[in-house]
Amino acid sequence: MSMASSGAEGGDKYRSYLSGEGEKNTKWKFGAPPSYDVVNKLFEEGRTKIWPPGSLEDEVQNLVKTWEMELFHKGNLDDFKTLDPNKYTFSLNGRKGITLEEIGKLGGGYNPLLQTSLPENLRGYNPDKETAESSHKAFTTTFPRGFALEVLQVYSGPPEIVYKFRHWGYMEGPFQGHAPTGELVEVYGMSIFTVDENNKIVKVEFFYDPGQLLGGLLKGEKLGTSSQETASSCPVLKSTG
Repeated sequence: MSMASSGAEGGDKYRSYLSGEGEKNTKWKFGAPPSYDVVNKLFEEGRTKIWPPGSLEDEVQNLVKTWEMELFHKGNLDDFKTLDPNKYTFSLNGRKGITLEEIGKLGGGYNPLLQTSLPENLRGYNPDKETAESSHKAFTTTFPRGFALEVLQVYSGPPEIVYKFRHWGYMEGPFQGHAPTGELVEVYGMSIFTVDENNKIVKVEFFYDPGQLLGGLLKGEKLGTSSQETASSCPVLKSTG
């Protein structure tokens, strides 16, 4: 098995396809490749598992981090290396799978991960009204050190990769008009990645409770409109995973 591996193909310690000859013509959504130095530090300080290099868990973790990076930061489907854009579908909590084109219509960014059946007046975050840019700004502002990801366990390897994950960060900036709490916000869930014979991801199924994320971000007191406009640092330097 050979999936996206750390340091390979122009990556950092935990991701591939960030730089090098293979990415010289890549169109980046925010103008340049992201730097993961800050969130990598958060990851290394807060992770609960250290997987041996080359192990199934290590390779799956690197694949997931690289997949997240491409979805959040690459602007041209032809530049995606982890997935097959013609076959790829994503589903959240058992919903019908959606294509990359449909993901684009949802606004991209965090919006596909925060689909909800709640009435609009009960939504702490409304993906129907957020763009990829506004979504990215909202989360990079509230998590200035990033939103780290670790794979806790891998239950099966390719072609159907089933794993348990943990995402975490510290709410050190405002979110949707709520003051920062400084508290740890963490989310646990399960995911299934189906890959084809070329180890390209063709199907992703995510299972988690979005309320676990949003509940931690809506605890802070309500701010005035001027306080909400606090801008994040350059989005290129702030990342998930």
